[in-house]
Amino acid sequence: MPATVGRRMDRLTPIQRATRGIDRRAVVRTGVVAAVAYAAWLAIGAFGRPYNFFDMKIYHGAVVWWANGNELYDFIAPSTTLGFTYPPFAGLAMLPMSWLPVDAAGWLNALASIVALAVVLAALLRPIVDRLGWSLWFTVGIATPLALAIEPSRETLGYGQVNLLLFALIMADLVGLRWRARRGTHHDTADSAFARFVYSGTWAGVGIGLATAVKLTPALFVAYLVITRQWRAALTAVGTTIGVTIATFGLVGEESRTYFTSVLWQTERVGAADMTANQSLAGLLARLYDSIETPGLLWLAFAVLMLALGLSRASSARADGDELTAFTLVGLTANVISPISWSHHLVWVIPAVIVLADAAVRRREASRGLLPRATGTPAATGVPALRPPIWYPALTGLRHGVGALGLYLLFLISPIWPYEHQLPEVSHYQDGLFGALMENSLAVALIVLVAALPWRPGAEPAFYHDRLARAAQPAVRR
Repeated sequence: MPATVGRRMDRLTPIQRATRGIDRRAVVRTGVVAAVAYAAWLAIGAFGRPYNFFDMKIYHGAVVWWANGNELYDFIAPSTTLGFTYPPFAGLAMLPMSWLPVDAAGWLNALASIVALAVVLAALLRPIVDRLGWSLWFTVGIATPLALAIEPSRETLGYGQVNLLLFALIMADLVGLRWRARRGTHHDTADSAFARFVYSGTWAGVGIGLATAVKLTPALFVAYLVITRQWRAALTAVGTTIGVTIATFGLVGEESRTYFTSVLWQTERVGAADMTANQSLAGLLARLYDSIETPGLLWLAFAVLMLALGLSRASSARADGDELTAFTLVGLTANVISPISWSHHLVWVIPAVIVLADAAVRRREASRGLLPRATGTPAATGVPALRPPIWYPALTGLRHGVGALGLYLLFLISPIWPYEHQLPEVSHYQDGLFGALMENSLAVALIVLVAALPWRPGAEPAFYHDRLARAAQPAVRR
């Protein structure tokens, strides 16, 4: 037999012998991932703008200026009126960039942001691919370039922004809450104390706290944690923010005093409200009024309404066992009510697309009589779960699927830029009603998502384990 096998091997060409043990499926999947990555690169070239690390040049110039003994907030980038606008803790975090050339700092930030996005997508998609039996690496390999091609991601990378890194910090807390809900599982049998601490999820809140210390808008997640009575995570987030801020005061007290007493209130440092890139509610209203400034009382009234709507819907999503949608709604709400939300801030559309797509799949599964079993749901904990109806219309889930595709295409094409206008030179109604709609299309999409993004009952529970354990105790005693 060995001699026969040897003769057969001799008949093979060198290429056939070299590829004999290769998994053809893995080769095909690798080719698909490469093709999607190339298509994403072409899409960025087609729909993106010229990028030259513009914001990174400001950050880099500011920390170099600071490292040379000057005041951080006195820096103004050459040929602009722009300076450093982040809290001093962000300046400390960026200070090592002063040792690098600006282009090297930009590419390093881009690489770190891509890795962070891939890790986040792996965490968000893991429950879905486990339920569907898909390959995690293949799914993430496709999802990552697709996510990088849309407006918030490509602008973040091209301008040298930190939005994807902050997004990863906040989503790390979602993972921590997920792990906390699974206490008593195999994670508790981890070999080392550090691993047990990590899997316990008791650190949840640190990511939100750090993100808030870098940029103030993630503070809305603290309000969400308080409203939903996730006290430990809320206290951890607040404690992290306060601790980091106090430590920063101790290290760079002069810059801290300057920021909190002066720079924080100088809204003109970041640009005019009506600029096309500002896709917040304030920017939308300013452009609708064809004014450089936002009508203050009208904005405040609508902002309070959107805040209440977003937080109430996020609380309801969590109560129904969908923490991912809850976090997404909070992030989208922060984008809407912030006075300035540049298009690169809108990274929360990424989980929104995932939620819509998964909602379409789950509804289709239910119409076929399949019951998704998410870890931590009643079905997984031994408590009887309701069976889905045995019949649904044939097009069940279609509107959610179309919504996911439409949302993705909107942020891929980003139709705001062909209709960009700047007052007082050009009116925002220069191109008529259609032009005004296109210039405000991303802001309108955010508002619609806050009002209508569906959640998926039982898909991302962060409380079932504890609640069911407490409910089972009286029955055991009886």
